[in-house]
Amino acid sequence: MTMNSVGRPTAPETAAAAPIGTFTGNRGLAVEEPLLFEIGRHDVTGVDLDEPGRFAPRLGAHMRRAPIDLPGLSEPEAVRHYVRLSQKNYAIDSGLYPLGSCTMKHNPRLNEKMARLPGIADIHPLQPLSTVSGAVELMAELGRWLLEMTGMRAVALSPKAGAHGELCGMMAIKAAVEARGEARPIVLVPESAHGTNPATAALLGFRVVPVPARADGTVDPEAVRKLLSPQVAAIMLTNPNTCGLFERDVVEIARAVHEAGAYFYCDGANFNAIVGKAKVGELGVDAMHINLHKTFSTPHGGGGPGAGPVVLSHRLAAFAPLPFVRMEAEGPRLVESEAELAEGETPFGRMVAFHGQMGMYVRALAYMLSHGADGLKQASEDAVLNANYVRAGLRDLFSQPFGDRPCMHEVLFDDSFLDGTGVTTLDFAKAMIDEGYHPMTMYFPLVVHGAMLIEPTESESKASLDLFVATLRDLAMRARAGETDRFKAAPRYAPRRRLDETRAARTPKLKWEPPAPFEQAAE
Repeated sequence: MTMNSVGRPTAPETAAAAPIGTFTGNRGLAVEEPLLFEIGRHDVTGVDLDEPGRFAPRLGAHMRRAPIDLPGLSEPEAVRHYVRLSQKNYAIDSGLYPLGSCTMKHNPRLNEKMARLPGIADIHPLQPLSTVSGAVELMAELGRWLLEMTGMRAVALSPKAGAHGELCGMMAIKAAVEARGEARPIVLVPESAHGTNPATAALLGFRVVPVPARADGTVDPEAVRKLLSPQVAAIMLTNPNTCGLFERDVVEIARAVHEAGAYFYCDGANFNAIVGKAKVGELGVDAMHINLHKTFSTPHGGGGPGAGPVVLSHRLAAFAPLPFVRMEAEGPRLVESEAELAEGETPFGRMVAFHGQMGMYVRALAYMLSHGADGLKQASEDAVLNANYVRAGLRDLFSQPFGDRPCMHEVLFDDSFLDGTGVTTLDFAKAMIDEGYHPMTMYFPLVVHGAMLIEPTESESKASLDLFVATLRDLAMRARAGETDRFKAAPRYAPRRRLDETRAARTPKLKWEPPAPFEQAAE
């Protein structure tokens, strides 16, 4: 066996070697981790509890009649179980996370330390305002940074996520239309939009009319003009769009929309590409949500927490929802009810019971303050540079649907380079797992067949990008060389092999059931 300089088998021999079976099913530190219900004992508990004395239960008909049937484990067993599960997660802390249109960027630990400071981590929404003046000041400062970066007039901090922010912006637009005494039931949505855009419009009762994309992946202002009418309330445009391209005609589109009496909503999910480079207010945008959990580094994924503040232009500022922070002579003030409104303030209502995610505010502001204006601009520039570096490294093997042209913070490929290989986009993604990478976004945006959308973010070094590019090049060449089995059988080295994903989605098993006795299973 040939060994390399660190005493490990060389790659070809390692790849060709058959896996050796083990008694435990484990492979070194890769532990085959069963479910808690499979390793726990149902007749014991991990803590010592005295038998309760005589008491009169007050649950009545709700009294449990069967054993609780929860697995009992010792403290070390429980800790080991969850540590092992955590080691199976893929995260930005373990490798490059190339999901396009998701901005899985590095989260500095400084942000986490700030969010855990006393007086912030333990703040309660029902505290008297007199005890949270520092928190209100922090929200005001965060809002000031967001307004400065976007060139907008007002900000609503309360939305808890991107889609929630979209809803907030479109509710402000709907309120503005109604305040003018008009009925405008239509919203224009480009084909390359995020799926939440048409969903948000439909949720609010609008009829969605799609706007086709040009051959170069962008929106044609003439196509927008043809669809504009007194019936149109707004357009929902993502810029940079989901094809990784900047909408170069955005100013002309905004002008046409405003001339028709409609409003311009911008999906800000891709704001990471233009922070410090362009102010959306100067582009003609009326409302845009900002994902603090994407653009400004706060944790992303796992269902939350998130925060999706919305910035509003002078056309919509008066409709910002309650509660909001108002700057007054004596300092920032949290306006919580209609009784506190000043002249000209006509909020459409409120989005949440309280204000929002304080931890997200702290993390985002810590990121902004530590980077400064110049650092935020550099982050955008580096994100775009890294995406174009990946594009340049793959363009001779991968196929680009809109030609070999520079992209923004994410680069889009399609699957035509796999034609005739017998390898699908999904097969390629599964093979990336064996190489130690989370796959890029697959099959999105929908305007491109077999889309592969890669967003490396600004935090990746040249070395990590070089290895990533070399890995994808190797996979592409192996697919073209006819090594189909390598892809169809992938992933081989993940904790679980490939699922029948269609069947799993249609008939999910949501509850663990004890296995049937052997004799019963054999019948």
